[in-house]
Amino acid sequence: MKTISIKNDIVPIGEFKTSLSKWFKSLQSTGHPVIITQNGKPAGVLLTPEDYDELVYKKSFLDSVGRGISDAGSGRTHTTKELRAALSSRRTSE
Repeated sequence: MKTISIKNDIVPIGEFKTSLSKWFKSLQSTGHPVIITQNGKPAGVLLTPEDYDELVYKKSFLDSVGRGISDAGSGRTHTTKELRAALSSRRTSE
């Protein structure tokens, strides 16, 4: 994801609404997310579908890593031998 240009990528909602096509074209050509403000405060972000997918994937990955670290810290782990036995058992029962 490209960084945000304060000068070019922040737009009030009124301007955004009157020039939707322009902002979508800008998003596609520059790849820069567009910050939409309402009453001077950030109200939304317009991203490319690729950037959105990347953010969702990274969030899912980081959540998974966090769960793994939590499990390891709580002692919820298995040895390689235990894991192989469990997988072998599942294969033979199917």
